[in-house]
Amino acid sequence: MDILRNMKIFVRVAEIASFTVAAQQLEVTTAQASRAISELEVHLRTRLLNRTTRRVALTDAGNRYLIRCKEILGLIEHSEAEAEAGDAKDTPSGVLRIHAPLSFGHIYVIPALAEYLEANPRVRGELTLSQRIPDLLDEGYDVSFQITTAHLQDSALVSARICTMPGVLCASPRYIERHGTPATVAALLEHACLQFVTPYFPVDHWKFETPGGVEEIDLPPGKLRVNSPDALAGALARGMGIGALPMLSALPLLRSGELVHVLPECKLQEMTIYAVYASREYLDAKIRTWIAFLREHVTAALAAAHA
Repeated sequence: MDILRNMKIFVRVAEIASFTVAAQQLEVTTAQASRAISELEVHLRTRLLNRTTRRVALTDAGNRYLIRCKEILGLIEHSEAEAEAGDAKDTPSGVLRIHAPLSFGHIYVIPALAEYLEANPRVRGELTLSQRIPDLLDEGYDVSFQITTAHLQDSALVSARICTMPGVLCASPRYIERHGTPATVAALLEHACLQFVTPYFPVDHWKFETPGGVEEIDLPPGKLRVNSPDALAGALARGMGIGALPMLSALPLLRSGELVHVLPECKLQEMTIYAVYASREYLDAKIRTWIAFLREHVTAALAAAHA
């Protein structure tokens, strides 16, 4: 059943109160017009028109349905509405609602978003930063950035890899002077290991690629747990212990000398950052172009950091 065609016929019949005249105006037969109304009534399971040989009249349900049909057909037939809907997959426009983890958001998303919004004046941004993993659909986000040391869990959502972020084991020079430098992964258990609380990976488990192979340790309850990598970096800089930081949080303090790299020959488990969004089908241009833009921005920033 062509429901839109049938709705157009119903509106014309209801307005004119005549199957014959409405059929003539729409260039269909009277039988076709009658069948269109019957199909709608079967589809809706309600009577829309009362018919006699002399008269056609709307039922109460028909009156209500007529109002809705006019609203729907008005939107469809309005050229600006059609253009806007078709344009959404080609030209970035509208409100871009983004969720990102705190540190990644501050260091990468905000600078990239400033450039993106300047380059796309028809887009407005709404950015939420938090450590939790949101419900994308219930909370209305267009895209959420998530960090994991493994693959994302299977879901109905779509994910696109943004980058792989190395981790760095750090401590302050003052801590090293007082407590010495651990020579092995196992020796870390003799030190104050500060822990980063995050929904993305285990808080009390560190994994390393060492010259001798993969080594893992389970940390005992630490002296301090924090839920922000920036807060952890601050605690480490004050000599509170040794901790694992994402490169993006550690780099400024490593450059300034406030932190030093502990066990540099051991590669800490990497984290992968994904963009998560609802669907690939008819993907809105603002989502598609924003993900591509951020990926390029982060790739360039990481290349500069490694250099």
